[in-house]
Parts: sequence; structure tokens; C-alpha cells
Amino acid sequence: MKVNELMCKNVVSISPDESTSLAARLLYRHNIGSLPVCTADGRLRGIVTDRDIVLRCVAAESDPERTPVREIMSRAPISAAPEDDVRLAAEIMAAHQIRRLPVTNEGKLVGMLSLGDIAKTNTCNMEASRALSEISTNIKKR
Repeated sequence: MKVNELMCKNVVSISPDESTSLAARLLYRHNIGSLPVCTADGRLRGIVTDRDIVLRCVAAESDPERTPVREIMSRAPISAAPEDDVRLAAEIMAAHQIRRLPVTNEGKLVGMLSLGDIAKTNTCNMEASRALSEISTNIKKR
């Protein structure tokens, strides 16, 4: 099964120049845990998570209204291609301890794949289980 068969194609993203407070509102409004950070032409530049907002902005006592996303985002995010096999995507997620994987085509964001997307299929639930186990047991200290 290919990544493009499972990925979510309607992805909410944010510009690197937008405020951290807008990122937080988007996460809340859409009930998601991460936002791809993209340029105006759709090129993936980073990822910002709810954890990034808390640790790199709020806990650092920065003003979320005045802190641009580019200052707190994770740069050079790991991604998959639409034609990649889902099993490979699950291995990438496990190896990098991430639950959501941006999907890019020639550097442009075209979707997001989550462990939940993988777990919903009967053909790949073992890979999702293995990836979640890796993510949960090998938590890196940041």
C-alpha cells in the first residue's frame, strides 16, 4: 500500500512568519498536534508542535504574539513521498520517534500521514503497532 492511499490531503499549515499564538489557535481549532511550516509556494520548511510552543515559547517566557513560528519550529523535517510504501513510512516514524509524517512531492507539501492513518488499515496494523512501540519505549530526552 502506498502513502498517498492513506495520507490526509487537506493539510492545515502555517507560514514561518506567522505568530506562535496563531499556530496555537490553529492546533486547537483543528484538534491536531502539529503543523507543517510552509512557504507561500507550498515548500515544507519545518514542523511546529504543541510541545514546541510550550517549551520553546511559553516556558522560555517569550510572547507568543510576537514570536514567529520560524523561531520555535523544528527545521529540516523528515518526510515521505506519496509513492513510498506505508511500511517504509512506519519504519521512518519509528526510527525518528514521530507520530505524524509530512508527505512531499518535489519539496512541496501534499499531505500528512499519521500513525492513526496506518493503524486504521487491516494490512498495516502490525507496522503501526511496532512504530508506536518504538516511539513510546525509546523516548529521547530533549
